[in-house]
Amino acid sequence: MHTERPDWNVMLATCPSRTSLARIANKWTAMIVITLSAGPVRFGDIRTRVEGISGKVLAATLRDLERDGIVTRIAYDEIPPRVEYELTPLGQTLRDPLRALSSWAEQHIEQVMRSRDEFDATADAELSVRLRGR
Repeated sequence: MHTERPDWNVMLATCPSRTSLARIANKWTAMIVITLSAGPVRFGDIRTRVEGISGKVLAATLRDLERDGIVTRIAYDEIPPRVEYELTPLGQTLRDPLRALSSWAEQHIEQVMRSRDEFDATADAELSVRLRGR
């Protein structure tokens, strides 16, 4: 069992808070938390909403989030069985920061794409010059 310490510092290589930051910074985690922000969602519905995620990656990410106390798995005793995932109170604290990041990404993607194009064009031109100089 871990005790709380006032000197956690994510910048230190040995600080366990780095694992939490890595989990939260994972693109799939962010999309799953945003998906669960409105309430409980079934596995298949998460997979439908988060395009591009495989079932294996979704299952592993949900398991990791459950282990970290961010998501809870609710299994209903029904036929056919039904399982839903929901944010815990701790997970709910991530809603606003991850929504803000999502909004930033959507609002600034055109600038990012322009910058990428400019960078790539410059890099391609520099490579071309180097190759001609051989």
